[in-house]
Amino acid sequence: MASDANKADIGLIGLAVMGENLVLNIESRGYTAAVFNRTTSKVDAFVAGRAQGKKIIGTHSPQELVAALKRPRRIMIMVQAGAAVDAVLNELVPLLEPGDILIDGGNSQHDDSTRRTRDLAAKGLLFIGTGVSGGEEGALKGPSIMPGGNPAAWPAVKPIFQAIAAKVEDGTPCCDWVGPEGAGHYVKMVHNGIEYGDMQLICEAYHLMSAALGMDAQAIGQVFARWNKGALDSYLIEITSHILAYVDPDTKKPLVDVILDKAGQKGTGKWTVQSAAELSVPLTLIAEALFARCISAQKDERVHAATLISGPTQPAAPAAGPLIDALEQALYASKLVSYAQGFALLDAMARESKWTINRGGVALMWRGGCIIRSAFLGKIKDAFDRDPSLANLLLDPYFKNEVERCQAGWRSAVVAAVQHGVPLPAMSSALAYFDGYRSARLPANLLQAQRDYFGAHNYERTDHPRGQFFHTNWTGRGGTTASSAYNV
Repeated sequence: MASDANKADIGLIGLAVMGENLVLNIESRGYTAAVFNRTTSKVDAFVAGRAQGKKIIGTHSPQELVAALKRPRRIMIMVQAGAAVDAVLNELVPLLEPGDILIDGGNSQHDDSTRRTRDLAAKGLLFIGTGVSGGEEGALKGPSIMPGGNPAAWPAVKPIFQAIAAKVEDGTPCCDWVGPEGAGHYVKMVHNGIEYGDMQLICEAYHLMSAALGMDAQAIGQVFARWNKGALDSYLIEITSHILAYVDPDTKKPLVDVILDKAGQKGTGKWTVQSAAELSVPLTLIAEALFARCISAQKDERVHAATLISGPTQPAAPAAGPLIDALEQALYASKLVSYAQGFALLDAMARESKWTINRGGVALMWRGGCIIRSAFLGKIKDAFDRDPSLANLLLDPYFKNEVERCQAGWRSAVVAAVQHGVPLPAMSSALAYFDGYRSARLPANLLQAQRDYFGAHNYERTDHPRGQFFHTNWTGRGGTTASSAYNV
């Protein structure tokens, strides 16, 4: 039997795109890795191909994988979220010893990670639910890594995780301990929700330039390339400029013009919106981004509706320069709202679960490697460093000034879209949130009166202390019995 000195530092199960690239990243940082895949031919092909000559050990069974690892054993699972993760865990647990560490690096639901952390702790095993963002390139060269779970496991995986993670300018790794139980996967879920919002906002800017200004893909790509040199500097803006410049070799048209306008999703955006609803957090922009994908999926129905339903009579095309400038401000301000909502959701979940989540630390982890990396995440970290208890990013002096600076252009862009019949669900919902959040008075007083009228649900009064509830017999025909006040 091989001594620990000849064994691997970490094991990985699941040699799909992310798994393969993470293993190569780990090996490139000086670690030895052992790999296993249920279809063992993939192990052999990987070891004979991309892993040839590297410190990567191929194994053909869970037993062989466990035997190949130093203690405490560290095993990262990169399989489809849900039942597949539980199946792998059930197979591994009997083979392990107290203190061994199991890491789920997929897009699992945070509730599953909380359950697994607790169940495995009862068996003496340490579990980490780890969000990994950056796609194929990030996995290979340096992703953003968001670990949470059993804190006793962190010292044993910290050197590897921080070695393979992306680094910001001063060398700080985009990886740190997020929090207990399902905190790591919750932060990754919110990351993906913000990603939904960012992508939809970019698509709306593209749509308005195309539909209202008649610009072609190449010209729009040049606008995005210019925007990427300013406040909007980010990975998604950068790749959008590349996408719009790409010519399909078969049709000689911009490839984006021959891609079907029907979007898919894997579920993390839906989970984010569901969690926000459960926690009563107005995550309006990300919800609209999710539903924009849903309406895009109704392609055949939309094509039929387009033959039956007319929009506005098209006004003259607006001046391109002013509208593009306004659109830049609208995109930037809307992105700030998306992040403000996302970080408010993190704060609400931390309070609900009694987790401690360092929101400034999360912003730092998102600075590099991940899909939503952007220049202003550094400003978000600064905001939470200034005030760790900050309720909303829009209350930070920097972001307050930035949104106020952009609001004239923001409003102009939304008005232009309305006049031309171009849907901007995410941008317009972001503006509505901004206007709602800054309103000292909203029409919910009428809503409460309506609820009390038909359901005797009670209301509070402005001329009495908060917490006192009243009911009115609006018609003179009702009784004096009222429902108890409640919130769902």
